[in-house]
Amino acid sequence: MNLTAVLVTGLFAGGISCAAVQGGLLTGLITRQRAAAAGLPVTAGGRPGGVGTDVTAPGSPWHRLGDDIAPVAGFLAGKLVSHAALGALLGTLGGAAQLSIGTRTTLQLLAGVLIIVFGLAQLGVPGFRGLVIEPPQSWMRVVRNSSRSQSALAPAMLGAATVLIPCGVTLSVQALALASGSALSGAVIMAVFVLGTAPLFALLGYAARRAATAWRGRLALVTGLIVVAMGLFTLNGGLELAGSPVAASRVVQAFGAGEPEPDVSAVSEQGGRQQVLITARTGSYSPASVQARAGVPTTLIVRSEGARGCVRSFLIPSRGVEEVLPAEGETRIDLGVLEPGTLRYSCGMGMYTGTITAA
Repeated sequence: MNLTAVLVTGLFAGGISCAAVQGGLLTGLITRQRAAAAGLPVTAGGRPGGVGTDVTAPGSPWHRLGDDIAPVAGFLAGKLVSHAALGALLGTLGGAAQLSIGTRTTLQLLAGVLIIVFGLAQLGVPGFRGLVIEPPQSWMRVVRNSSRSQSALAPAMLGAATVLIPCGVTLSVQALALASGSALSGAVIMAVFVLGTAPLFALLGYAARRAATAWRGRLALVTGLIVVAMGLFTLNGGLELAGSPVAASRVVQAFGAGEPEPDVSAVSEQGGRQQVLITARTGSYSPASVQARAGVPTTLIVRSEGARGCVRSFLIPSRGVEEVLPAEGETRIDLGVLEPGTLRYSCGMGMYTGTITAA
């Protein structure tokens, strides 16, 4: 899995989209709790009595900063727990269903399209501008009721309840958690996404709704472009898994630009059988292109050297091969007798790829 992409999605897309609904609930809760602590009346709209009423917490600036951050920390903790639990459930469901490579490819393509659509909506592109994902009103009532609680656990309760609100790109991240096929991977994907949303929610706790609205306006264009870029990155991973001619690696190859020279040193032959050695490290497979002999029984040896993340999920889509590599050690895969042509392999999300060309 590409956790960096998930983190960036949460940082630049999830925070903005979630702030539209969840941020309002959080700042309303903070305002009501401060008013109650100061003994001030609270209007039906959730504002402390009287325009311009000062509900700033007493004490030193550090004490006031702590009062600003504490409810946000509780909110994020509750949100982290509920979303990680949801990710674990989705990953478990994906694993129990034994998703085929084709199904995972479809899910990744859909996730990429979803992210792009939400990015276009954020940019205000005609035809996408009015796109809003909202949960049923009954779910919203549950969340709003929890936001009115004045208990010390109210922010955490509100954060946990936000799992009922699919805000924007959260849906696409949930699709990635499902496609991971693992409870642990699904939980990590959702947890990293929530951590990516933390900075904006911290800002919300400090400057309340006015600052959040200002940031949302200023960052709309930049974040929209980043969301679209991340969507294209995710979509390309699905295209790589599908072997599409419009996948980035295929396009580069078609134009003859940046294509590495096939490596012959990774191939050895003994007793009428050849071995192809590929090294898997975090973020890459090497060599990226190998030249082998056609018509010879072949064993592929994937040697893991500190492999982490997506590279540990090793796929050869055309052969239906799917192996989970160890962080250290060797994995042997029988490729049978190679026929002339190119055999493509990739990580489980199509982010890192390579080829074995038989001639």
